[in-house]
Amino acid sequence: MKSPSLRRLDWHYIAMQMGFWAMFAAIVAYQTALLLERGFTNGEAGLMTSVRCLAGIVFQPLLGGFADRHPGVPLKGIVGVSLALSLAAGVWYWAEPAMGLAQTALVWVVIGGLGVSSYPLMDAMAVQFINDGVPIRYSLGRGLGSLAYAVVCVLLGLQVGQWGVETTLVTFLLLTAAEIALVFTYPTWHPKAPAEGRAAAERPQSALSLLRSNPRFTLMLAGVLFGLTAVLPLSNFLVNVILSRGGTAADLGLAMFLMGGFELPAAFLFPKLLRRLGSGRILVLSMAFCTLKGVALLLTWNLAGVLLCQPLQMLGYGLFTPASVYFVNESVPPADRVRGQTIMMVASNGLGGMLGGMLAGFTLDLGGANWMLAGCVACGCVSVLLCLLALPRKRGRSG
Repeated sequence: MKSPSLRRLDWHYIAMQMGFWAMFAAIVAYQTALLLERGFTNGEAGLMTSVRCLAGIVFQPLLGGFADRHPGVPLKGIVGVSLALSLAAGVWYWAEPAMGLAQTALVWVVIGGLGVSSYPLMDAMAVQFINDGVPIRYSLGRGLGSLAYAVVCVLLGLQVGQWGVETTLVTFLLLTAAEIALVFTYPTWHPKAPAEGRAAAERPQSALSLLRSNPRFTLMLAGVLFGLTAVLPLSNFLVNVILSRGGTAADLGLAMFLMGGFELPAAFLFPKLLRRLGSGRILVLSMAFCTLKGVALLLTWNLAGVLLCQPLQMLGYGLFTPASVYFVNESVPPADRVRGQTIMMVASNGLGGMLGGMLAGFTLDLGGANWMLAGCVACGCVSVLLCLLALPRKRGRSG
């Protein structure tokens, strides 16, 4: 079978990344604003964020485990079907604006558990080709994905100001349909050499076995968990920070544009940093800047200050995703790499998002945005410490 050209693989994957993050912005960036518009409280909005992330915690290992056990099933098929089910849930969500808490939770279970949670398998679609020696520019794709996220956020801000928050769901549905088309038309990976003997010798481990056999990987996951608990409320509940500093819900679009836009330079910095520092140290750097962003937001007193904090995203969350993908690829056996990517996503955007949503909902109702930011800073400090402990010790010279 003739292999697809590198140019096609590269640009198609970049388009797929951009499509995913545009879709993600349309449903997640305005999740809190939409829930508040529909009459839910801050606590209930935090609960829905936790439900979305908890669904990812449940479904991501199941999707990754299924992919590892059935290598003959193309990853793009699993991703495409997951996105299609998420699209169906989105249609229901849009058609029933008066739905109650239980129905809303069910929608977020599907969107979070299948749509948003298909992302690690999309990472694995690139890693399969990279491990076969095909130099797909993953970090560039992720960076342009951030740019797409930023552009969609600012356009959504204009859309919300003109037509209201509910219209963001229409944008989500259109972008999801486009992403499904991109996924299903992506070239299917075929290994260069099946290596039947190797496949028989290397069997996928369970998630628990993988964590037990690799304590440094597990410790880094713990650090990432605390780090994402700290940083995700800074985007998922940024509207609360903006409102507390005198801004409006429409200003969220500009703030999210700056946040996503400053992740793009990280795509160009990442390859150089990877060669100099390695993926583990980049994760430490990322968690440190995520924490610093929380400190900076805590010190702001107006909308301009909130906007001026967004460049910290470049060395914070902007470095996290490519660093985490490469860290998993370097830290786990080949047979467990798909599962490893899903475990990383569970620890970060899954558990971290769930705990971050709970932290934000509780602290916002308790004392407002400053209490939330203080809690984020505390979690970020724990994250940096754990990630540092996960790095391999340098051996001193003997003699």
